[in-house]
Amino acid sequence: MSRTIESIKGKLIVSCQALPHEPLFSSFIMGRMALAAMQGGAAGIRANTSQDIEEIQKNVDLPIIGIVKRDYKDSKVYITPTMSEIDDLMRVKPDIIAIDATKDLRPGGKTLDEFYHEIRIKYPDQKLMADCSTVEEALHADELGFDFIGTTLVGYTEQSENLKIEENDFAIIREILSKVKHKVIAEGNINTPEKAKRVIELGCYSVVVGSIITRPQLITEEFARKLNTLHQDKGEKNEIL
Repeated sequence: MSRTIESIKGKLIVSCQALPHEPLFSSFIMGRMALAAMQGGAAGIRANTSQDIEEIQKNVDLPIIGIVKRDYKDSKVYITPTMSEIDDLMRVKPDIIAIDATKDLRPGGKTLDEFYHEIRIKYPDQKLMADCSTVEEALHADELGFDFIGTTLVGYTEQSENLKIEENDFAIIREILSKVKHKVIAEGNINTPEKAKRVIELGCYSVVVGSIITRPQLITEEFARKLNTLHQDKGEKNEIL
């Protein structure tokens, strides 16, 4: 079956990523992770680096949202921050390229508007997703013309550090949905099937889920933390007795 972007409508996109300091860091492993996600029912994949995407494409025929995470000393932006990362991704041609669409300046002091127009001039047919952290940033990305508006960075920037994407029945998502023209992809701290179902019910085009599916060390931490709390409670009880 040939992949189409329309196939992710109302469906689950699984983020298959591992950074250099993480135990599953390997393009081969991410390829197998994507295969496991597809077998579990994922309709799309979000992946980091052209190397991982190339390996994933060998394993699954699903729409891919591609990014490159890279730190630059003169910028807080790290998700596909410059044209260098765009050019690298275009080598493997992901269906969608996601970039940081916050108000923070890109490397070299470049604004989002400048960067967006550069991409559109060089790659006019490439679908773009805006990774935003506030309602205002989402509205601006919508005005610029991004094909997809994402909530990826809510809570991860200075301007959004007090915001929670799931708070008040996804109030941020509901406000964005009521004000933008382009498709909204929910992403960020959507860590239960119930939450994923809810954002689709609200009107999101698709939903991205990552760590709770593909980062076993974080999943393990939750189980271990709960059991450690149990042991602590028992210890305190014994001290009282």
